[in-house]
Amino acid sequence: MHRQTLSQDALPAWAQAHHVEFNGISVDAIPSKGTGLVVTASVAEKAPLMLVPKDLILSLEQVWIHAKADRHLREVLEAMGDYARSSRGAILIFLILQTTHNAVSGEDQPGKVGLRNAFTSYVQLLPSQFPIPTFWNAYEQSWLTGTSLAAALDAKLQSLDREFSSLRAATSMIPWCQRTWWHPETGNLTFDDWKMVDAMYRSRALDLPGTGHSMVPCIDFANHASGDATIALYETDTDGNAVLLLRDGQELTPGLEITITYGDEKGACEMLFSYGFLEESMAFANELYLDLDIPHDDPLKIAKKHVSKAAPGFRLFKGDKTVGWEGPFVWLLCVNEEDGLEFKITRSNDGERELKVFWNESELIDVGELESLLQRDPRSDIFQLRAAVVLRDRIAQQLSALQTNQIEETKVPFATEESAQRFQAATTLRLLEETLLLEAHEMFVQKINSKLSISVVQRYLSAASQDDEPQPIDDFS
Repeated sequence: MHRQTLSQDALPAWAQAHHVEFNGISVDAIPSKGTGLVVTASVAEKAPLMLVPKDLILSLEQVWIHAKADRHLREVLEAMGDYARSSRGAILIFLILQTTHNAVSGEDQPGKVGLRNAFTSYVQLLPSQFPIPTFWNAYEQSWLTGTSLAAALDAKLQSLDREFSSLRAATSMIPWCQRTWWHPETGNLTFDDWKMVDAMYRSRALDLPGTGHSMVPCIDFANHASGDATIALYETDTDGNAVLLLRDGQELTPGLEITITYGDEKGACEMLFSYGFLEESMAFANELYLDLDIPHDDPLKIAKKHVSKAAPGFRLFKGDKTVGWEGPFVWLLCVNEEDGLEFKITRSNDGERELKVFWNESELIDVGELESLLQRDPRSDIFQLRAAVVLRDRIAQQLSALQTNQIEETKVPFATEESAQRFQAATTLRLLEETLLLEAHEMFVQKINSKLSISVVQRYLSAASQDDEPQPIDDFS
């Protein structure tokens, strides 16, 4: 679909028409960053730097308010069911309607789909390109091989493809959708269009206090800076408007860029994934997520996957003094029937078959409770040893993939400046994640060695080496 855009020179007029108040700041070009917010005049103490009226905050609630008057929007929202009742789902549908409204789509002329509103022009003011990895070409994506972002990117593209297929299936029988979006001759909606509205949302959405995940025009032009470099914060005032406020301890000088934080706690992977850049001052990966699978020879594999609500993996993060980790799935992976884990198929009051999980003959209502139960178990050191071995081996696997796929800058032909920037971001991510993985690997090696010196662990390992009797296999398929 041809996306029509407007020069950002049109933003001040749009903001004035929709009662957005700029107080001593304006949107301006920022070297190496595109655009941002810059101080132009002095501001009274404690006065908001910007105020965005509440009806300009694009949230789940606001989308459904628009749908009351906009039949086309309402038809798509209702067709998408529960998906359209999430903030992200509703906003993506709203954005694709605005894009369609602005585009020439087959027999429809601009304005024939949906009702024009403040956001119809605003989406035209957003960048024509986004630097996030979902828009990198296959060669550029190969630079991520071995990083945690490679798996996250693959999963994201698959998820977007499923969403786009669901949109097609849900709306193909709506006449205007069939004609404007899906018809082989007149339909113009493509997967790239869906990736575009995902990029608009993912790279610009804020978790606005009192509202939740939403898009806030004009405030979303503020660039990111972490720690003491963050100049301002966004809030909601007593009338429900979004306001940009100067942080305590910060001072304004003409020409200063007004920055906000997109989340100081976010890891390098998430920053590059969602925003397409890494802060120059970023010295640590902060965190990364690695997936895990239950071994094929685990007789309880199917049952464990069925009852687990936790993500199948674990998160490594940089602590104050050492590397920390969390992952409830790891503990389920590390115990079996001989330890006290048991699965039973029961019937509910309405006759439905249910798979329930038990630990030492007591039912586990929430599998997430398993970790605390194992910590209190007399065999706690054994379970911690198993977990440490699983984590060490998975980290070693990731390190091997990362180090095997190293790339040299001299061998990379950069077609564009954007491609060179993407290469730099990818190599920085590789370095940051490798540092965290090496530190984590060493920590788990030390933990394993420590656990091996404990008497209860030594007795367990001695008994295990002498026990060759095969265990019975239950079929829960």
